[in-house]
Amino acid sequence: MFSDEQGEEIPDICKEDELGELDPSESKDTLPEAEDDAVVSYPLMGFDRACLKNILSTLLMFIYLALTTVAVFLAYQTITDFMEKLNHPVLSVRYEEVDCFEPAGIALYLGKAHLLSCKHHNHDHIPPLVSPGQPEIGDCVTEEVTYKAPYSNHTSRRALVVQGPTDVRKRELVFLQFSQNETEADFSAISYMLFSRFSDLMSSGDKSGFMQDCEKNYSMWTFSGGFRTWVKMSLVKTSGTTVDSVEFRQESSVVKYNDKRPEEEKLNQLFFIVFQWRDPFIQEVRNIVTANPWNTIAILCGVFMALFKAANFAKLSIEWMIKIRKRHRKRQKLAGVS
Repeated sequence: MFSDEQGEEIPDICKEDELGELDPSESKDTLPEAEDDAVVSYPLMGFDRACLKNILSTLLMFIYLALTTVAVFLAYQTITDFMEKLNHPVLSVRYEEVDCFEPAGIALYLGKAHLLSCKHHNHDHIPPLVSPGQPEIGDCVTEEVTYKAPYSNHTSRRALVVQGPTDVRKRELVFLQFSQNETEADFSAISYMLFSRFSDLMSSGDKSGFMQDCEKNYSMWTFSGGFRTWVKMSLVKTSGTTVDSVEFRQESSVVKYNDKRPEEEKLNQLFFIVFQWRDPFIQEVRNIVTANPWNTIAILCGVFMALFKAANFAKLSIEWMIKIRKRHRKRQKLAGVS
């Protein structure tokens, strides 16, 4: 064991001197002199350069372990964020302005009601009713379709499909009147459904099947008798990851009809409904996946490269420490022989 001038024992980690390995050809008589020179070269606190190297190597090993832990956590967090963004796409909303819409299909399920008139008007102008409750000549394009209900093959449904308005700049609207004989029911209403293009029905080779699909994919609404229901439509197109869809949103207002007919004519209840586009904008909603696989791969490559470099550094540090230990044991052995 080496000692300093005050007789303090030097730790084993610090017993490597700065003279390097001894040449085996040196005589044993020179060892005491070299030993004295090594003892003199130690600082007062008993630490030499080899000791400092061992301490720094140990410290660097701890730093390597800390960096490895951080790199593994970063890789895990990167993969987790990528999967989260992949499974939860962000909704992007864009508005497309148009001058004219594709005429929508308005499917009316009248039941016992009858269509009295259907007319197109512009600029929100609806002329006063001349003969309410009486059939009038209209200018609408209609198509009647009978088909099986999609969820019950034993139920037959009859739909009167009307071509909707197109010119949104002139605020074109469609005004429809219906009548229905008074029944014992407590409430009376007519159901209707909107689908995106009336032309799709007219060009379809299987109109019954087309209406079945529409009933599966579109919502149903109703309007009541004795009121004028004004429906303002807006179109929403949704682009998903696999399937695109079109739906309607509505803003409706209801006004009571002041029936001035004679009492005997009031047995036929009247229905009024107006369809109009709300504004010239089509809302397009898209599901956007913000997860970029290339960015994730680049981050992971950087992390793994850093781990590889750190592992290589740790390997070299361990080999260096082993080499120092061997030199230290060799010097102890030579010192003991002397």
